[in-house]
Amino acid sequence: MDTTFFQSNRKALMERIDQDGIVILQSGQAPYFSADGQYPHIPNKNFYYFTGLERENFALVLIQKQGKVSERLYIEKPNPDIEKWTGIKMRKEEAVEISGITDVRFVEVLEREINQLLHGGEVNQIWLDLERQGWNTPDTPEMGFAAELKRRYPFVQINTLQAHVSALRVIKHAPEISELREAIRETKCGFEELMTDLEPGKMEYQMAARFEFAAKYQGAQGLGFPTITAGGKNAVILHYVENDQELQDGDLLLLDFGALHGNYSADISRTVPVNGVYTDRQKQLYNIVLKAEMAVIEAVKPGLAFAELNKIASKVLAEELKAIGLIEKDEDLSKYYYHGVSHYLGMDTHDIGSRETELKPGMVITVEPGLYVAEEGIGIRIEDDILVTVDGAENLSADIPKTVEEIEAFMAKA
Repeated sequence: MDTTFFQSNRKALMERIDQDGIVILQSGQAPYFSADGQYPHIPNKNFYYFTGLERENFALVLIQKQGKVSERLYIEKPNPDIEKWTGIKMRKEEAVEISGITDVRFVEVLEREINQLLHGGEVNQIWLDLERQGWNTPDTPEMGFAAELKRRYPFVQINTLQAHVSALRVIKHAPEISELREAIRETKCGFEELMTDLEPGKMEYQMAARFEFAAKYQGAQGLGFPTITAGGKNAVILHYVENDQELQDGDLLLLDFGALHGNYSADISRTVPVNGVYTDRQKQLYNIVLKAEMAVIEAVKPGLAFAELNKIASKVLAEELKAIGLIEKDEDLSKYYYHGVSHYLGMDTHDIGSRETELKPGMVITVEPGLYVAEEGIGIRIEDDILVTVDGAENLSADIPKTVEEIEAFMAKA
């Protein structure tokens, strides 16, 4: 992305805070796997959003005093001997070019310079990335950093950036939409490659591998999340991840996958017949899910309450299931549909943003109704990625085969 994108994000953040204080964001460090092995480094998404940098052990410090903002970037100091083993570290010139921050220092002096900023007492507010998903969620390194700051400087007020960052990231700008379009294109290529290889007797993990290879071959940075390839009865498990069963003739294969491009993730679901042809029952249930999905997509527009999306999906699904005799009352739907129809999409597959709000232009959401009929071994989910526009919505994944006719025709040709 262009440097100006990250510069404008920092400017917008400090305008939202609008008081004297210090913002500290860190890129994180990959944890150890075992022995001398480490997990791959995934940059802290908020750090990336404000800097464009993907290296570990970096820090961003934004200082606001009397309405003036200064920016500092702290990077690792290169060590030629270590670089022979681990690769070349980013130099100051490259960090400046990507982030647009001209004041670049080495991270070894970060703690000393934080002390200098706090020592005089002129600034006593610090803003940190203190996201916590749940009460029992393990502490993040940022939580430990916050506790250490409070121990050393008890007069300092620690604040969380979560609400401010969430409000910014939930609205996607043109560079972000471009990354999402490319991630979706790579996902489409992977899906179509998978369908050319799908047949009874193949393993679920073979289908996952086929998708992942093709997506990466097209340029995907990686995966937005672990690929779900759930055959037959496994598809009634929403986050099935084993992917270790043989695919049977006459079963459906539920696919939930997404390529990652430029740190932005696609999130697509399709449900396809293992042998290339849907049975009448599978087709009946599939078209009910498709009808619900299309009703939700058609309703998406600015001003619609986020919560209304699931109400629309549930209404269609309940009416259709009553019509075919699968349920008698609306409240019986929860036996066959037990998740929400939408979430935000962006750098995180389940991206940050309040769901107690109305849709606004620039939001990107998923629409993913499903039906899970365990007694028949059928699980169906259809999911597309939708951009809220000024006057409605755009289906970013509209050209990925989706209808019964499109999927059967593609598989027959393949």
